[in-house]
Amino acid sequence: MTANSEQEKNGFMHQLRKDWMAVALIAASFAAGAMVYPHLPDMVPSHWNIKGQVDGYSSKFWGGFGIPLLMAGIYLLMTVLPKLDPRRENYSRFRGAYSLMKLLFAAFFAWLYAVILFNSLGLQFPVDRAVIPAVGLLFMVIGNVMGQFRHNYFVGIKTPWTLASQEVWQKTHRLGSRVWVVSGMAMAISGFILGGQKGFPVFAAALGASIIVPVVYSWILYKKIHQA
Repeated sequence: MTANSEQEKNGFMHQLRKDWMAVALIAASFAAGAMVYPHLPDMVPSHWNIKGQVDGYSSKFWGGFGIPLLMAGIYLLMTVLPKLDPRRENYSRFRGAYSLMKLLFAAFFAWLYAVILFNSLGLQFPVDRAVIPAVGLLFMVIGNVMGQFRHNYFVGIKTPWTLASQEVWQKTHRLGSRVWVVSGMAMAISGFILGGQKGFPVFAAALGASIIVPVVYSWILYKKIHQA
């Protein structure tokens, strides 16, 4: 083993120790899948419509292990991407926010996985009221740390104008942070109180605002700065 490969291995193990909570959630999901696998039906519910009704199924294997595999894949991808980014040095400036995002995605998919397993085993409860508020919470937490993101090519609001200007990047993420928190709150409240079908217009409007407002703002700001 070369010195570089040994250093990379040690660096990866160090990263696993730092992300121990996310890693523990992934490992627990695989363990839960192994425990319940013999009790799962041959076709596992995997998708619900806005009414909270099942409209899609997966095979027993993918129903039992698909989401844990997805969780592991997302974690590995988020661990590798900073090393590939031309602006990799900026990740050290928002290391805490980036680590929180790893944990956040692991927690979100672990919750989604629990919802799927409970329903597969006959423990029925309203899926729309379980998942939509979780999506809202995801947006709220990301919004709270979005202002910490520094200029990079993989994480954040990446438009041609934010990537072309650090000033546009910073100001867009400050605005985007507030928009995402408000949008996430609207998603969570509407999903919990109204459910999927009645709350869908609110969810769609909040999702659209979280995407469109920062994009349009970055374009307007870029034009304003360069015209000046």
